[in-house]
Amino acid sequence: MLEEFIRLNKFDMAYLPILQKKLCFEGECAGNEILNYGILLTLATIISTYGVIAGSAATVIGAMIIAPLMTPIMAATLAIVLGDTERAGRSMMIVTISTIYVILLAALLTCSISPLSIDFQENQEIFSRTAPDMFALYVALAAGAAGAFVVSRESVSDSLPGVAIAISLVPPLSVVGISLSKLHWGDATGSLLLFLTNLFAILVSGGAVFWISGINPGWMDKSHSKKRKQAFTIAVICVALISVPLFISGYETLGQAYYTKEAQDISKSWLSGTGYEITALDLRKQNLTLHIIGTGEMPDPGLLHTALDNHFKKPITIEMRVIPVNIIHYPSQAWE
Repeated sequence: MLEEFIRLNKFDMAYLPILQKKLCFEGECAGNEILNYGILLTLATIISTYGVIAGSAATVIGAMIIAPLMTPIMAATLAIVLGDTERAGRSMMIVTISTIYVILLAALLTCSISPLSIDFQENQEIFSRTAPDMFALYVALAAGAAGAFVVSRESVSDSLPGVAIAISLVPPLSVVGISLSKLHWGDATGSLLLFLTNLFAILVSGGAVFWISGINPGWMDKSHSKKRKQAFTIAVICVALISVPLFISGYETLGQAYYTKEAQDISKSWLSGTGYEITALDLRKQNLTLHIIGTGEMPDPGLLHTALDNHFKKPITIEMRVIPVNIIHYPSQAWE
């Protein structure tokens, strides 16, 4: 069944020159295409940067759709499959220049914004891109395969905006620039790791789809075939290397969730029998932040501190924000 599907969806080699021209900025209109690429990349970066700072998911999605960075990456993937080192090198050069440009532009746009306006912990558009895990790799592999499938078939080209949303290339780079401008080195590193994950995943899974689809340099000489194998080997090694910090990050995130749940259970036990309840709880390393709301007398915070220290076997700092509630009945029951 799979073989039949592959046979029916085999790539039409007559479409290859058109695909190369479309992806590699070649031909009479190459200058205009590069200009359009630069304009769209600039606009996408501006939209993405301010959308991320504002915490607007809709704005960031719009930037993903506009961003043209997928084009040279797919061009490099296609060139690698064909063993065309010249086109692959030229395309990767465009990707590298584009990456540096987006980071610098995002940093420049952020310089005039007060650090107090950017919450690196609470802003989900920033925080979600600073700690990638293995799921980010899985999504990138699937999106890269989908991107290669879409660009190699004119009949399904309408699906390309969806692929652009799934792969997310410019927003992580915007977060890198934002983080660098405010000297958040750890957040910048995490966001750059997410971008590199997406980049190399596209090269590997996209290249595999191109090859399975029938874009196979079998008619070429051994030199081109050898170069293709070398390029794919490098890409696979890069994915393997990137997966190590992703796995570590995912493991730490899982552990963090487990410790947070334990701290929440201990805090609820401490408040049991009182008129107070927890509205928010956040445990980061050895710092616990509690938001509590309720009425009546508060239990002794020292009991909570002791319970946490004994459970985690290390000192825990507690920041507690208590909101007292006054209950008013209206209208008053004057007949009582």
